[in-house]
Amino acid sequence: MARRKQTKVSFEALEVIDAGAKGKAIAKAPDGRVVFIDNAVPGDVADVQTTQKRKSYYKASATHFHTLSDRRTEPVCQHFGTCGGCKWQNMEYDSQLYFKQKEVESNLIRLGKIELPEITPILGSKEIYFYRNKMEFSFSDSRWLTLDEIKGDIHITDKNALGFHIPGMWDKILDIKKCHLQEDPSNALRNEIRDFATAENIPFFNARKQEGLLRTLMIRTSSTGEIMVLLQFFYEDKAKRELLLNFIAERFPEVTSLLYVVNEKGNDTIYDQEVVCFKGRDHIFEEMEGLKFKINAKSFYQTNSAQAYELYKITRAFADLSGDELVYDLYTGTGTIAQFVAKKAKKVIGVEAVPEAIEDAKKNAESNHITNTEFFVGDMKKVFTQDFINTHGHPDVIITDPPRDGMHKDVVAQIINILPKRIVYVSCNSATQARDLSLLDEHYKVTKTQAVDMFPQTHHVENVVCLELRS
Repeated sequence: MARRKQTKVSFEALEVIDAGAKGKAIAKAPDGRVVFIDNAVPGDVADVQTTQKRKSYYKASATHFHTLSDRRTEPVCQHFGTCGGCKWQNMEYDSQLYFKQKEVESNLIRLGKIELPEITPILGSKEIYFYRNKMEFSFSDSRWLTLDEIKGDIHITDKNALGFHIPGMWDKILDIKKCHLQEDPSNALRNEIRDFATAENIPFFNARKQEGLLRTLMIRTSSTGEIMVLLQFFYEDKAKRELLLNFIAERFPEVTSLLYVVNEKGNDTIYDQEVVCFKGRDHIFEEMEGLKFKINAKSFYQTNSAQAYELYKITRAFADLSGDELVYDLYTGTGTIAQFVAKKAKKVIGVEAVPEAIEDAKKNAESNHITNTEFFVGDMKKVFTQDFINTHGHPDVIITDPPRDGMHKDVVAQIINILPKRIVYVSCNSATQARDLSLLDEHYKVTKTQAVDMFPQTHHVENVVCLELRS
């Protein structure tokens, strides 16, 4: 059966009333459907052109603004509107915080249907630009062209790009001149690597054809001032590889960890690849309250170091440890939270599915002279069993920091089965957090909740909830 062609419609003078999921602005169409607008700010009044129609909503773009919102501010980045990384850069920061807090509250109340205490105001970030400690860029030999370039008469010869994927397009890369998310020398590293590789005719990758040498660039910085650079090559070309790596080493002597990967797979994930150290160490260090955490190329670490510290302090405060408690840290990652709370606990047991992360956790605990932690690897729903608890002890407090999907239902069921006196739930997705809190609601009441803004200029937000056993 032939697919019915969708008719795109326009609406005039819609008032943008809210900000919603994935950073979209929200308006109401005359027919009652919700309209998700990708380039507006709450308070705008705009004409919109729909791009997609569904039973209960439209997707749309604003084509003309009648009134501009008081919540607007001038974006600082030349790439704003094309790059999808900082969707809220046109909204003043206080308003960003307002809508993040509103989303968390709405999800907990509407989806969780739970009773909440007085909600603590969201903790904003002191730095709203240049706060990320990790950035990943992609090479392309056929960069995304701007409208001016497409309409212009100039013949474009330089098609190389080193930057970000255009939203929704796996093979289109926007060349980035200056990104406002990672501190220097991130921009200089990216720009000079691109320029040198172009000048030396080192082939950039073509994702469709699966050809070209240079695939990706990762830059990690740390609060200790160390810098990691990892280049990913599609195949081995010793001469060109060493030419570029030697250039980086000589031009940027402050790089403390210079690494590379040769990855011939169809995708560019490095987690199943060998990382080779070309110069310096194969890791950098992050530091927090005197604790040092070794970060290698595959390590997970919160990407905003300063706000991670604030998030962990809130987590520790919510756990309210006296020194006598056995704490389980579920989805422990590299054990950062586990080690951060260990000095306040009798013992902390961390569980995580990624073997490399657990190895990092063990090594970090050893180097930090922490002797009251143990770490175990495995799928949470399979590891966190009654046998495990019988072996390692009944937890007084559980800290859980699951991925975006939230906790598996079997993990929630096991928590209900053992009923620790307190749970601290850290979440990067308050919708799935609300679902899990609803499942726990019969046995636990929420006594504290605190949102933390880890990612200014974006819609993402973390939320920490404290649950106490009902009496």
